[in-house]
Amino acid sequence: MNQSPSLIEQGISRQHLKKTVSCANVLTLAYQSLGVIYGDLSTSPLYVYKTTFSGKLSLHEDDEEIFGVFSFIFWTFTLIALFKYVFIVLSADDNGEGGTFALYSLLCRYAKLRVLPNHQEMDEKLSTYATGSPGETRQSAAVKSFFEKHPKSQKGLLIFVLLGTCMAIGDSVLTPTISVLSAVSGVKLKIPQLHENYVVIISCIILVAIFSVQRFGTHRVAFIFAPISTAWLLSISSIGVYNTIKWNPHIVSALSPVYMYKFLRNTGVEGWVSLGGVVLSITGVETMFADLGHFSSLSIKVAFSFFVYPCLILAYMGEAAFLSKHHEDIQRSFYKAIPEPVFWPVFIIATFAAVIGSQAVISATFSIISQCCALDCFPRVKIIHTSSKIHGQIYIPEVNWMLMCLCLAVTVGLRDTNMIGHAYGLAVTSVMLVTTCLMSLVMTIVWKQRTITVLAFLISFGSVELLYFSSCVYKIPEGGWIPILLSLTFMSVMYIWNYGTTKKHEFDVENKVSIDRIVALGPSIGMVRVPGIGLVYTNLVTGVPAVFGHFVTNLPAFHRVLVFVCVKSVQVPYVGEEERFVISRVGPKEYGMFRSVVRYGYRDVPREMYDFESRLVSAIVEFVETEPGTEGEEGCDSLRMRKEETLEIMEAKEAGVAYILGQSYAKAKQSSSVLKKLAVDVVFAFMSTNCRGTDVVLNVPHTSLLEVGMVYYV
Repeated sequence: MNQSPSLIEQGISRQHLKKTVSCANVLTLAYQSLGVIYGDLSTSPLYVYKTTFSGKLSLHEDDEEIFGVFSFIFWTFTLIALFKYVFIVLSADDNGEGGTFALYSLLCRYAKLRVLPNHQEMDEKLSTYATGSPGETRQSAAVKSFFEKHPKSQKGLLIFVLLGTCMAIGDSVLTPTISVLSAVSGVKLKIPQLHENYVVIISCIILVAIFSVQRFGTHRVAFIFAPISTAWLLSISSIGVYNTIKWNPHIVSALSPVYMYKFLRNTGVEGWVSLGGVVLSITGVETMFADLGHFSSLSIKVAFSFFVYPCLILAYMGEAAFLSKHHEDIQRSFYKAIPEPVFWPVFIIATFAAVIGSQAVISATFSIISQCCALDCFPRVKIIHTSSKIHGQIYIPEVNWMLMCLCLAVTVGLRDTNMIGHAYGLAVTSVMLVTTCLMSLVMTIVWKQRTITVLAFLISFGSVELLYFSSCVYKIPEGGWIPILLSLTFMSVMYIWNYGTTKKHEFDVENKVSIDRIVALGPSIGMVRVPGIGLVYTNLVTGVPAVFGHFVTNLPAFHRVLVFVCVKSVQVPYVGEEERFVISRVGPKEYGMFRSVVRYGYRDVPREMYDFESRLVSAIVEFVETEPGTEGEEGCDSLRMRKEETLEIMEAKEAGVAYILGQSYAKAKQSSSVLKKLAVDVVFAFMSTNCRGTDVVLNVPHTSLLEVGMVYYV
């Protein structure tokens, strides 16, 4: 059976929501998730112990310190990865979608936060806009009231979400760098005379190769991802069991949390600082939640709980057992712990596993940037679908090459995985803290949990994450400044773009032309009406844009059928094709004017081959044919008039379709501060000039395009 276009467009996430849950389906999805979700998480053993025992802690390489570090790894993995993410966070999905934006979308809908300027009441009738039971608790009502009384808090929440998003983008720079460099550095054990420069060169070549194949899409090579990840996890867990039995079976006793207390008591400040390396053991847990839409919550829980979790714990345990007898190998423990006969096979698998881990975060970054564009928080970029069947697989060339350049710069500039690890830890803990705070709000507003439950969640997990965050902050001079610099740069870009587009919308609202003024001009609206359809693009969902007022004033003719088109995003992940268009009439029937609001979710991406003209005309014709008749119309006359209007619309389409776009330019007012003039006149103007044009984003034929320039002052 062929899939319908709408089903293909909505992507595999929506299909997974509706499929019948069976053991075979769950196990199949769990196996597939190994190659997509857990690449980053499973490569952490390459560098965790090395980074943890860098610096002054290396002076305390006795068994008790090693036992304490492993105890921290075990309980961190159990509390954060298993209890927080698998048991709690994965349940906070937005119509099957996960990630920071999914939590933010839930909060916006349930708390009625109007962050998007052109929100309409009809948007709340979307099938994916469900807000649960209408009942309110005292706590949820208090939080909603706070957001309503303090509009700036809504902006603050958006900035907080963007902060987590920017740190996640920082992850996509650091993950490929540290994974590939750590994997390749293992070759120096077998070729000691190999200079460090050659390791860096090989790593750079692999990184360039990773980013160069992104344009082909992950679906072309995804079928080998799961087997490689499976082989990798089985290899390191088997080696872990071997090392535990051979070197120190007593390492099992380190599962007791008592060893964490002994570790901090004996090492003091040095031990606290080293926790920034321990937190690297859970890098990639956020990916489990972010990629929820491509699988199912149950399949991800099964894969992690019954395979990934025990395999990684055994790997860390075996490496700790090896270190307890080989203190001198602390900075190269992973590859030293591999038995000689299987070194090269494991080295090859490790390199491929690093590639897979890099692929996962790069793909996630493409998705994040796409969502930011939908929320007017990032300049418009070229988004390419790499799969005709799976909607979520996209490629963004500008972002891809930017990430590659940043990865190469970090690799060549730092060269040291310990410094990269310090930077990585700060980015990871920041994202986890943002998720914890957003989850606390979701538990209050959406799940309507009691205050004691929310506080228990916030304190239990937030305190652990704050401990690791404070440790990472201490290492800002040793590499931690990298994610801060990256996040501040991206934050500036996002905030300035959001500020500029918001001010542009406010300008459009203030200068829109009233419908009454247009209707007063008569059916011809003061011009000669010629055959054809004129599509006037606007950000407004009500009224007539100022750009059309220029046409009425200065042009002698316009098309017989006039449609005001507003393409907007709504705070749901997907909008079904049957709910995509909202058609209404502007003025009396004889004026031939319509309004079409085209709605997309924050994970929807308009396809370049999308036949927009035909679907829009079909939606207008359907509206005309089903529109309720006015009083006084006879049944036969009403039917005849509808057929005549339908025929007129189809004839107008055959005559040609013209696209009218307003090209707006922002200028800061003369009274503005120097900083505002710099942000608007320089930064925002540069991004507006060099970003993807509206006509390209909407796939408008150049032969049918007419642009009108306007300047607005902010």
